[in-house]
Amino acid sequence: MAIYKNYDQAALDSQYNNRAKVPQFEQMMQDWERDSEALRRHVHFHADLAYGPHPREILDIFPASQPNAPVQVFIHGGYWRSLDKGLFHFIAGGFTQPHNITYVALNYPLTPQVTMDELAASCRRAVVWLYQNIAAYNGNPGQIYLSGHSAGGHLVALLLATDWSALAADLPVNLVKGGCAISGLFNLIPIQLCYVNEDLKLDEVMARRNSPIFLTPTSKSPLIVAVGGTESEEYLAQSQDLVKAWSPQISITHIVAPQANHFSILDHLVDPAAPLYQAVLTQMGVSPK
Repeated sequence: MAIYKNYDQAALDSQYNNRAKVPQFEQMMQDWERDSEALRRHVHFHADLAYGPHPREILDIFPASQPNAPVQVFIHGGYWRSLDKGLFHFIAGGFTQPHNITYVALNYPLTPQVTMDELAASCRRAVVWLYQNIAAYNGNPGQIYLSGHSAGGHLVALLLATDWSALAADLPVNLVKGGCAISGLFNLIPIQLCYVNEDLKLDEVMARRNSPIFLTPTSKSPLIVAVGGTESEEYLAQSQDLVKAWSPQISITHIVAPQANHFSILDHLVDPAAPLYQAVLTQMGVSPK
């Protein structure tokens, strides 16, 4: 019996089971950890800076060598229930040293210990903290850009739909100057209906409240929406649906990397030859070398 579109329970679960679709995912994650560890051995960074009271409300900053640099904030995936910012330190290698960009790796509280509403509130708190403090780490608070993968891509879009003035009167409407959502989840209704919801505990109301396709971007800041060409039909549809919903309101660059899967697409964020990497630099006003 179909429970969403033409998918029965098993088929819907399969659409969102990336690890089953990409058996080599463990090797890819080991490569990320290896590259991140290699980077940490020879660069200066600030670890575990607290932006809120929860133990996972912490972030790492890789400061640019010069002050007033643009800022790239990366939000990791893991279906809002796993993984850690340290696994993604390798991404700093594509930004900090070659282009004098301050790189930030963000952690947030995980489900089921917190609700999606609380998790989203933590990410908003992190961006506000960065706006107020990033100048001390050679970052320009007027040039904060976001990128995120999978669940992190969802959070990037959610942050672009945030009314910052509702959090504090002195926050600018366009606090976030641009975003890049990679293999993101922008409609949480199918997520609420599949196996992932065992940890998320979403009901339909909370799923809709936290689904970017049902929200409106709060500023004209541009967005890059990227996805791997070999990802599931649902992941491809998630990106297409956000592009359709938001393109009348903001500038969107839609990138489908033909041979990439749900995990290998992230490597395109640090590959100088990849259209995704070049698009992110261009969004930040930085010329690719």
